Amino acid sequence: MIATAAGGGLPALASVVDTQVLRYQGGFACEFATETLPGALPIGRNSPQRCPYGLYAEQLSGTAFTAPRHNNRRSWLYRIRPSAVHGPFVPLAHSTLISNFDQEPTSPNELRWDPLPIPSGATDFVDGMLTMAGNGSPEAQGGCGIHLYAANCSMTDRYFYDADGELLIVPQLGRLRLDTELGQLEIASQEIAVVPRGVRFRVELLDPVARGYVCENFGAAFRLPDLGPIGSNGLANPRDFQTPVAWYEDQVDSCELVGKFLGRLWSAPMDHSPLDVVAWHGNMAPYKYDLRRFNTIGSISYDHPDPSIFLVLQSISETPGVDTIDFVIFPPRWLVMEDTFRPPWFHRNVASEFMGLIHGTYDAKAGGFSPGGASLHNCMSGHGPDADTFLEANRRNTSAPQRITDTMAFMLETRMVIRPTRAALQLPQLQTDYRQCWQGLQRHFDPSRP
Repeated sequence: MIATAAGGGLPALASVVDTQVLRYQGGFACEFATETLPGALPIGRNSPQRCPYGLYAEQLSGTAFTAPRHNNRRSWLYRIRPSAVHGPFVPLAHSTLISNFDQEPTSPNELRWDPLPIPSGATDFVDGMLTMAGNGSPEAQGGCGIHLYAANCSMTDRYFYDADGELLIVPQLGRLRLDTELGQLEIASQEIAVVPRGVRFRVELLDPVARGYVCENFGAAFRLPDLGPIGSNGLANPRDFQTPVAWYEDQVDSCELVGKFLGRLWSAPMDHSPLDVVAWHGNMAPYKYDLRRFNTIGSISYDHPDPSIFLVLQSISETPGVDTIDFVIFPPRWLVMEDTFRPPWFHRNVASEFMGLIHGTYDAKAGGFSPGGASLHNCMSGHGPDADTFLEANRRNTSAPQRITDTMAFMLETRMVIRPTRAALQLPQLQTDYRQCWQGLQRHFDPSRP
């Protein structure tokens, strides 16, 4: 039996998957409460002597018990069987999904890749993940892994969880349905989903093929940034984040549970679906967000503002104002700054930047950066608009407003150097001529003419 039902919180937009309507609760990291059967959630307590319907109570903790209330993430699950009911884990070979980022010396060279090809053989979401780069380590609970995925089939008798970090999934091609312990959600290009650390889930393809990006956050859970002088509204609004309602599978079949722990994959047999949570409450749950709802802030006088105004989610560090990971987007927007070079300026940062293109074109590059592709500009490596973009921006009349359309790019900015993996450096999609895009920038200096 598969059951679905509404839960607490505000229902948001509904989307149709086959004959099933998915419903969501609106808000970011709220105290949600949702049940598929009436009375499945205990009232006034978390762990009664006997749970309704013969369920087991289980707490899922994403932070230390003593973390400050505003940072604490945990949910109580009421499930058919405890999560400990499975066979022993054994190592599972996976040559392209790793957390070891010191395989090769990391050079300061700017790097860019074409999109991954779609696999020819049957490949699901887990098998189709390729680690491109990263920093830190799961053991230290700091840093991130950056992966690409390309798949052509759904996970059927297979489930996955990541003990190393939470997963930010960014589709570029093809729709995905994430069936998780805490409910179902559907995402497509220009949407994102975040699956918390340890939550078990299955990825089903809703189109023949799928491709995209994954940021594996080893550190503090993603949160919304403070707005400071922007005020009380703007950027990603909390009400636009959508968390699924409770849903469960009561399914008795042999299946595989795949776990990622300390950078390696492990496999355990199960005789039932791990997605058997009938009810839950708390603030640690998967969520989705439509990037097209982002409220873009920009300059209306002069100069190009810092990209921090495009910040969607952040993973904070112990240093105030310095994040472990910033997830930034570059959506459609108006540019109205007068007498200003409007594309992103040439720059060198103490932070390191990994970029992906979800849709359309990126305004700082005239060519060579395709949807599904990626680039890496590490600490203090110079980068910026290519020669053709620079010339066009210099000629443009900047007294007239300019609309940037048909685009959606993102950037993962980290305070630690992002180290590309050996597999990424050996990909045929690595553009060996990437640096040529700047070599056409000519000398215009004339000391006699201010």
